[in-house]
Amino acid sequence: MKIARFNSGRIGVITGDQITDVTKLCNVDPAEWPPVGPLRVIAEFETLKEKLEAAAKNGPSVPLSDVTLETPVPWPNKLIAYPVNYHDHAAEMTSTGLANIQGFFLKANSSIVGPSDAVVIPNIPGREIHHECEIGLIIGKECRNVSPEEALDHVFGFACLMDMTVRGKEERVMRKSYDTFTPIGPYIVTADEVADVADIEMKLWVDDELRQHANSRDLIVDMPNMVSIASSAMTLYPGDIIATGTPAGVDQIKPGETVTIEVEGIGRMSLPVVAGDSGANVVFDKPYEFKRGV
Repeated sequence: MKIARFNSGRIGVITGDQITDVTKLCNVDPAEWPPVGPLRVIAEFETLKEKLEAAAKNGPSVPLSDVTLETPVPWPNKLIAYPVNYHDHAAEMTSTGLANIQGFFLKANSSIVGPSDAVVIPNIPGREIHHECEIGLIIGKECRNVSPEEALDHVFGFACLMDMTVRGKEERVMRKSYDTFTPIGPYIVTADEVADVADIEMKLWVDDELRQHANSRDLIVDMPNMVSIASSAMTLYPGDIIATGTPAGVDQIKPGETVTIEVEGIGRMSLPVVAGDSGANVVFDKPYEFKRGV
C-alpha cells in the first residue's frame, strides 16, 4: 500500500495514478499541531488496513496530478542516520569512520520537507552543499533491543530520502540540519510491497546528469542491523525514520538546478534547488575545499 500525505495534512491511499482521501477514516485532523496524525496512522495501521484497502478499492478518488504531495511523516520522534555506509562512499570521502564503527547520528526533524518543496541553499560563501541519495526506513512498531532477525517485523515501510549536507569537518549534525535538508517522499510504500530490502536499486540525478547509482546489497550495515543497533541504544517508536546511508557520487548542488531521486519499487521525486538569504554563522566562516578521494 502507498500511504501519502497531501493538501495541507490530509491522508491518502494511492492506487495507480489515483489517490483516495482517507483522512476521516484515519481520524486525523489536518489542522492539528503538532502534526502527529501520520504517527497514529502508522501505529494503528493493523486495525486500519482492511478499511483503507476497501476505501482505495471502492471509495471516490482523484488524479494524483491534481493534489500536492507532502512529506509523509512531518513530525517523527526521531530522525536517525547512518554515516559512511557504502565502501565506495568511504573511499571518495577518504573516511575510516564507517557506520559499523561510528554507529548512527541524529538530524533535526525540522530539516524534513516533501516532494513538492524546494531545497534551500544557505548563504554560506566558501562552502559546498552536497546531495546524498538514500532510502528512508520508517519504523512501524515500538521496539527496544530487537535482534537483526526480528528487526524487519518492526518496519512499516520505505520512502525516498535525500540527505543534504554542508561539506566540512564541523559537527555532522549541524552541517546536515538546515531547514529543507531532508526531503522525504513522495509517499510511504508499506514493507509488504518490498520483496527484498537487500536488493533495492537507487539513483540520483542533478538535472539530467546521473550522479549516484547503487544497490542496497552494498550497504556496510544492512537494514536489519540498522534497526537492531538503533534499538539497542533507544526505544524506537512508530514513525521514526532511519536514513540508511549514501553511496559514492556525492557532489555539489547549486541554485537553479533540479535534484531527482528514484528508488526501485518505492518512488521518485524531483526538487528544485533555490538560493536562501540566511544561514551564515561563525562556525562556517572559514572556507572548506572538498577533495574527492577516488
